[in-house]
Amino acid sequence: VSDIISNISPTKTPFQASLKSEKISARSFDWQEDELRAVQVNAKVEGFTASDATLSATTLRSNVAQILEKTVKVSATADVIKTYGRAKETAYQLSKAGEELNRDLEHAFIGVDQAAVTGNSTTARKMASALYQIAAGTTVTTDSSTSTTGNQAGPLTEANVLTLHQNLFNEGADPSILMVKPADAKLIANFTGASGRNRVINDGSKTVVNAVDLYVSPFGELKVIINRFMKTDHALMYDPDMWRKAVLRPWSRTLLAKDGDNEKHMIVGEYSLKHMNQKGSGKIKNLS
Repeated sequence: VSDIISNISPTKTPFQASLKSEKISARSFDWQEDELRAVQVNAKVEGFTASDATLSATTLRSNVAQILEKTVKVSATADVIKTYGRAKETAYQLSKAGEELNRDLEHAFIGVDQAAVTGNSTTARKMASALYQIAAGTTVTTDSSTSTTGNQAGPLTEANVLTLHQNLFNEGADPSILMVKPADAKLIANFTGASGRNRVINDGSKTVVNAVDLYVSPFGELKVIINRFMKTDHALMYDPDMWRKAVLRPWSRTLLAKDGDNEKHMIVGEYSLKHMNQKGSGKIKNLS
């Protein structure tokens, strides 16, 4: 039996990798966002009398911390017998559990479009996901329908990307990443096939390149990143500096009380997500 164990399950979590972390100290946490009033013609007569401006209050946002956990139970026998591909069964299973929990956290961030669940003694708390923390004005809905009802799922198009990028630019945002599912990365690669565009696919080497890593629009540059855990009917355009990975309790391992001829280890962490301004990022939804 070979001592190599093959496991090709994806473990990269690019959304988390792009964010900075921020420590929080409560189950529920709040932050504020604000904006300037719209520009206006501002001209006064000579000798004018000053009048009070109408001031607007800040907007209070909130999210809750979500507990993620996995418990590994390994018999005493399994830890002492000779095994292939690992020195000790417990260490191997804990390593797998850590990777699985990290994937679960990435899914909670960008694999769902869910509101925060406050929770109680019988209902688990759930964080508001990234896709939920985006303003309606920076959301583009794909519609492949020609009917009056609309809202039929359609493919990602360059027009979608340009419209969203323009909307964010108008709001003052400066997104730098376009995160998409693998199938949509192929569609972005095909943007180069539009009329009037040229691509050199044979420069004397034997390599053919058909990928777009950086998309440049009139509104700025976007790094195209593929995420296997992206919600399949969404694409996310964002500025990583506008987001924080909120940490109430970082991952920790606890040896649980013995209840028999085995050892039980629990890995647990408590995390959430903070979007500092809901107009700072955008999404394309209803993708096929």
